[in-house]
Amino acid sequence: MKKILLQCLVALFALHSVAALAGMSPELLELSESWAKIKYQMPEDQRVDALQALNEKAEALVQANPGSAEPLVWQAIIISTTAGEKGGLGALSLVKQAKKLLERAEALDPEVLDGSVYTSLGSLYYQVPGWPIGFGDDDKAEAYLKKALALNPDGIDPNYFYGDYLLQERDYKEAAAAFKRALAAPARENRPIADAGRRAEIEAALSKVELAMH
Repeated sequence: MKKILLQCLVALFALHSVAALAGMSPELLELSESWAKIKYQMPEDQRVDALQALNEKAEALVQANPGSAEPLVWQAIIISTTAGEKGGLGALSLVKQAKKLLERAEALDPEVLDGSVYTSLGSLYYQVPGWPIGFGDDDKAEAYLKKALALNPDGIDPNYFYGDYLLQERDYKEAAAAFKRALAAPARENRPIADAGRRAEIEAALSKVELAMH
């Protein structure tokens, strides 16, 4: 069975370029920073409770900004990360909720945050089990991830998640190329915690690819 967001849209938090971050509200920047600290610095046994508390703040921001796509994306990221931390079939209801939030964001602004919606949906579709257990679909995953790359070809996260998708597909050569593009991505302003955590994940994934190729 496929993993249910063990990487949990990991740092889908970090799906934003410097330009996108510059336009984020202080509330969204606070959500993203809190997410990074929970994901990459907090002890594992404390993360679920912290993420659930953070989701309450995200929900309040969504309610206060009904026509804005950005809070929806961030709430989806937080909920997906919670699913990844919980794991197992019990996480399915959470990832379904995240999917609905992302679809709402896509309807409002499909290119929001440099294609974060597409990266997030693509990540969900390849990490969640397929029918009859879940909604996973590799073809949809690939299509969404390629849309994200079209909008943000040099981004660390679109390339990371596309590489991870290719790794699961055992396309090791292309996966390695995607991971190397991710490592070459420029640092993001105000995101040092997320960048450090993401790069560690990329290096670990690249090591798996290199082992599989030899």
